[in-house]
Amino acid sequence: MPTRATLLLCLLLALGFSVKGQTPSFWLTDPKSGILFQKQPAQNDVSGIPTAQINLYPDSTFQSMDGFGFTLSQGSASHLLAMSDSARKAALQELFGEGEKDIRISYLRLSVAASDLNAFPFSYNDLKDPLATDPTLSQFSLSYDTLDVLPILKQILAVNPKIKLMASPWSPPTWMKDNKDTRGGSLLPQFEASYAQYLVKYIQEMGKRGFTIDALTIQNEPLHPGNNPSLLMLPEQQARFIGQHLGPAFRQAGIQTKIVVHDHNADRPDYPISVLSDPIANPFIDGSAFHLYGGQIEALSEVHRAFPDKSLYFTEQWVGAPGNLEGDIAWHVKNLLIGAPRNWAKTVLEWNLSSNPSLSPHTDRGGCHRCLGAITIGGDSVTRNPAYYVIAHASKLVDPGSYRIGSSMPEGLPNVAFIRKDGKQVLIVQNDSNTTKQFEIRSGKQHFKASLPAGATGTWLW
Repeated sequence: MPTRATLLLCLLLALGFSVKGQTPSFWLTDPKSGILFQKQPAQNDVSGIPTAQINLYPDSTFQSMDGFGFTLSQGSASHLLAMSDSARKAALQELFGEGEKDIRISYLRLSVAASDLNAFPFSYNDLKDPLATDPTLSQFSLSYDTLDVLPILKQILAVNPKIKLMASPWSPPTWMKDNKDTRGGSLLPQFEASYAQYLVKYIQEMGKRGFTIDALTIQNEPLHPGNNPSLLMLPEQQARFIGQHLGPAFRQAGIQTKIVVHDHNADRPDYPISVLSDPIANPFIDGSAFHLYGGQIEALSEVHRAFPDKSLYFTEQWVGAPGNLEGDIAWHVKNLLIGAPRNWAKTVLEWNLSSNPSLSPHTDRGGCHRCLGAITIGGDSVTRNPAYYVIAHASKLVDPGSYRIGSSMPEGLPNVAFIRKDGKQVLIVQNDSNTTKQFEIRSGKQHFKASLPAGATGTWLW
């Protein structure tokens, strides 16, 4: 005859509780209902019979996660600096803090000198004489970054001193390029050694100011020379540059910053595979980075299969202004927040942290004039945009160092699961069907019922 304890356990299971009596915490984004990353009451009263089941496999672990976040552009920094001290402090706390209402961004990408979201292009070694060169980098200076990006970065680190930083160059100094222009052109072979030292100096100078660069991509979008600034760098040159110059320069200087290749679209997995296939460059390379303006996210797994010992990063995806809340969140969650980690990415980064109502600054001759930030800052007012909610669904709950774990993929419920260092599990699910989905979440002996409206995203923590 069943004991009273057994009967109580069965009752708890029927109500959707785990065998440990835990009630999962649940955050929901349902744009159709105006619910945007809000913590919900526990789903203990889910009625009806589940029509699907998501199984988690905590013993099946994949990559560890470095973090979720954005790019801190010069524009992003300048918008934040323009706020009053109290408003800026509140905004940075919400973005990077550990409080109940904070989204805990854990990873930032920086541009090495100017990106196309600067007011104008510049490098750290610009020369007044257009015919001059400076191979010894005697005039190297962090220059304009000291006015905005670095002061804001210092304040961010005061809120979250553990945040990881990645840096990406858009262009070398123009005197190193064959077209002597910030836009396009290629790095002259005779200046490859000087450019390696330029990147060494950047990491060292940032270190002196208390900023540790965890990873460096060799070139932002090396196959897109139409941006301003930009550089065309074919895989053969990238491999040579790393193997013969940058890797040895890092080693000689004792730099531990990870070297990451490609940093461009998923339609060209052959690019990183080609660079990684170079036997001289390969030992210096930590992994490859991707955007998704072309190709399919599954291409990351193609690179993983070719080089399973190398890391993968997802480093950039924009939301075009004015934004489409329902459509943007759905696409980004499915392809990036869920798709990238399921295809071995250690990071998911959106582009970029903040914009202003006029979507300035940006460079001329190719700068992005429609890039919508995670937040829009107008004076002291803050508007949260689609990328904010996408990243929040992971950054809030998936701690750096968490491992992706296996999970089943029932039709209409794409998902990704993680296990944190504290043993708690996180499940992010999107309902990409046209009807409300009632399903069961199972992990070992734990199981509970869940419900998700059509087009909604949910994150569960237990």
